[in-house]
Amino acid sequence: MNWLITGGCGFIGSSLIKMLANEDNHNIRVLDNLTTGTREDLFEACKYSEVNVESIDSFKGVELVVGDIQDEKLAVKVTKKADVIVHLAANTGVGPSVENPRLDCMANVIGTFNYLEAARINNVPKFVFASSGASTGDVEPPIHEELPPHPVSPYGASKLAGEGYCSAYYKTFNIQTVMLRFGNVYGPGSVHKNSIVAKFIRQALNKQTLEIFGDGKQTRDFIYIDDLTNAINLAVVKNNIGGEVFQIASNQETTITDLTIKINAILNQNGINDINVINGDSRLGDVRRIYSDTSKAKNRLGWQPRVSQEEGLKKTVEYFIT
Repeated sequence: MNWLITGGCGFIGSSLIKMLANEDNHNIRVLDNLTTGTREDLFEACKYSEVNVESIDSFKGVELVVGDIQDEKLAVKVTKKADVIVHLAANTGVGPSVENPRLDCMANVIGTFNYLEAARINNVPKFVFASSGASTGDVEPPIHEELPPHPVSPYGASKLAGEGYCSAYYKTFNIQTVMLRFGNVYGPGSVHKNSIVAKFIRQALNKQTLEIFGDGKQTRDFIYIDDLTNAINLAVVKNNIGGEVFQIASNQETTITDLTIKINAILNQNGINDINVINGDSRLGDVRRIYSDTSKAKNRLGWQPRVSQEEGLKKTVEYFIT
């Protein structure tokens, strides 16, 4: 199978590639602008060759093309002869989208449109889109796929727009789009992530203060990286799921305060003590409660999370320490 993975040098992308590299008969082309992920991150996943866009021909092994998803001509070039596009590249997170909504829109809406249009031009049959629970926004949890969306942040709005284009390209052009709404992803390999698990572990190891936004009673749904990459793979190989949206999370509601206590306990077990935690101001664009009903993913994809939060946090702390 010929895979085109945008954002493949990032945390999720490199983890997915590492999994695929252990299987046979996959050729993988990575498109990344290297603003977050690095060549070294990709090399940790597998050996690869870097190719110039002008010399792209057929898919062969694992290759890296450095470029931006907002370049529409590049999108058409790199997707030729692909069997599937896994679109992970994005401006990620609520905070950055509040700071620069236009940048968020251009990356997440126009960037997604460029690769859907490239799929149409090059007859790429399958397209997997990395969405987010933020696209649903301020609703009463648990979040499920049939809830009317009410995005709170520009990030949530841009992901919802991406879902809308995926639906349109399925219904109009018959591209088998699958939209996966990721929970808060964590795990080994997340050295560059600024989401709460990676950030708090990194700060604790550097003897920095851990700041919880608001009172800490806000909740999130955390998903371990291996469970997530398994869901992406299933979305690619399953038939008859075109145009569908799936919640990919743990179906477990965790307060930020409880998560911090769990992380600190594991750090203490590893000799990391005297961790200072404070509560700061609430953050614009944040939703109060988020957790997902993942029954559709179980029934239609045959997917469910396997790694417990305790096991996942332990492995993540060990990764950062070593």
